[in-house]
Amino acid sequence: MQDTHEITLGDVTITRVEEMHGPIMPVDQFFPDLPEQAWKDQREMLVPDHLGADDAMVHVALQSWLLRSGGRTILVDTGIGNDKSRPAVEAWDHLHLDYLGTLAHAGVRPEDVDLVVNTHLHVDHVGWNTRLLDGTWVPTFPNATYLMPKTDFEFWNPANNPNITGGVNENAFEDSVAPVHAAGQVQLWEGSHTIDAALRLEAAPGHTPGSSVIKLESGGERALLAGDVMHTPLQVTHPDHNSCFCEEPAQARTTRRRLLGWAADSNALVLPAHLSGHSALEVENRPSGFVIRKWGPFPRY
Repeated sequence: MQDTHEITLGDVTITRVEEMHGPIMPVDQFFPDLPEQAWKDQREMLVPDHLGADDAMVHVALQSWLLRSGGRTILVDTGIGNDKSRPAVEAWDHLHLDYLGTLAHAGVRPEDVDLVVNTHLHVDHVGWNTRLLDGTWVPTFPNATYLMPKTDFEFWNPANNPNITGGVNENAFEDSVAPVHAAGQVQLWEGSHTIDAALRLEAAPGHTPGSSVIKLESGGERALLAGDVMHTPLQVTHPDHNSCFCEEPAQARTTRRRLLGWAADSNALVLPAHLSGHSALEVENRPSGFVIRKWGPFPRY
């Protein structure tokens, strides 16, 4: 991986680790209540990184954030994973991608990872938690503690939620969460959780009941590792519009506005889980909402 995929904020190094990127869903399906005119008005800003030039497809990235902080190697969200049965999403079914090779280019072997943070337990954030070994799902990162929000751990357990069957999260708990828990590597948290002097997990409910973000504050610099608070930069200027995957729509809107407000007031770099292109941005307050001040320092995908 090129060095340009790595930045340093204070005492924390952040490396972008891509699994894949490209079109994912039509705009009217992904954001059913976001007006068509909004996409047209912002087309110049969105195409080609976030919106297809010749179709109405939203483009996103599937990626992890690799942090080196306080002497530890920390992996934030783990993508879709290989060999997983994903009947609801054909494009994610039984993948064979070189994610671990990309991680190796960043100088990290699976055994080097000290901490895995799943910001929430959607299928595309937990996939590389495990890998298939001799027909059994085993933790990919054998020496890591996996931090998972307790609320999501309970919500996405099929024993508690029969509606998972047939949805996008079908099989995810069984193949990517439960095996790590059975191995004794999961630490559940709720409310907030201090990772180290620079990093703090905070609850950010709405997208899922247990969704969370990481606030980074080090050496006078700040960042928000925003998970799925947003999926498109259009949600900066239209923060009251959710994706179709937000479990608690009203709460998601409140959370998005609160965190964008914190980022604007703190001059924080915002790093959503799925932003393609430059993968990060800075925002400013406006009377009507927020605007993008500038894109992040990563090269465009």
